[in-house]
Amino acid sequence: MEHILRPIYQERASHPDTIGVILINKREDASNMTDTFDAVLLIIVKNGQKEIFSKHYLDGTKKMTMHVVTERRLRKWLFIGSNPKLVDWIFFGKVIFDRNEFLYKLRLELQEFPFSGRKIKTGIQFSKLIRRYLEGKKFFERDNYLDAYNHVVESLHHLARLSIIDSGLYPEVTVWSQVKKIEPAVYKLYEELVMSNESLEKRLELLFLASEFLINARTHDGAQHIVEVMLTRENWTIQQLHEHEELSYYSTDLEVFIEYLIEKGYIEVEPVVAKNVSVFHRHYRVDEAFVEKTYGL
Repeated sequence: MEHILRPIYQERASHPDTIGVILINKREDASNMTDTFDAVLLIIVKNGQKEIFSKHYLDGTKKMTMHVVTERRLRKWLFIGSNPKLVDWIFFGKVIFDRNEFLYKLRLELQEFPFSGRKIKTGIQFSKLIRRYLEGKKFFERDNYLDAYNHVVESLHHLARLSIIDSGLYPEVTVWSQVKKIEPAVYKLYEELVMSNESLEKRLELLFLASEFLINARTHDGAQHIVEVMLTRENWTIQQLHEHEELSYYSTDLEVFIEYLIEKGYIEVEPVVAKNVSVFHRHYRVDEAFVEKTYGL
């Protein structure tokens, strides 16, 4: 497959903006890794007119895809965990081109998984867990059990990823295979939800109780990243929080997460007088006394 794609990646590698090229060939034991294609060519560029640019190729019966991705988008995917195949591609793909050892250093970074990286990934996954759990609970309370089930499954996936991140690893495509070895208790919850003979209502009821306990136990770690960011200034508007470079990764989960942390005592609401004196702006700040007691910050 490499000889077919060689002219394509050689041309791309000659561009000064290209910093890495990886070839991923389809394997019978992991055919889902290449999204049904016989080969994936991942090209990473420093800058690009588009953050993601893709092309498909055909050679006889062989089909191939090329993805050109900016470094910014690549790192966003790694932070958010929204593209788990990417980790496998970086670790197990064949490095074709590596400018200034960019891919070599990236692999080391992923293997070492620095503590700062773990904190932001933990925060992002925890915020997603909170949203799914709360939305699922609302559906359950309205007796919409199938919708609640969908959210609970998703919340368990985020809980599983948190377990993997806590162990110092990156969540891969086979998340539940990883979790079964790392944290069997979370794996058992997933098994009980999808395989139990109990009624759906009973399964969900038990899962919400167990999830609430696990969420409370993880709030300390899940909140640490956003708390440390918010301590860098006295108070924040919601727009300032959304625009912060790191907090922007929380995306649509940020506001639900903020409300959850207000309820738990990590964040306080500070009313600020608006032009219309009958209305106040809602600003946010860390409860420093609570945080000092909790984190020693």
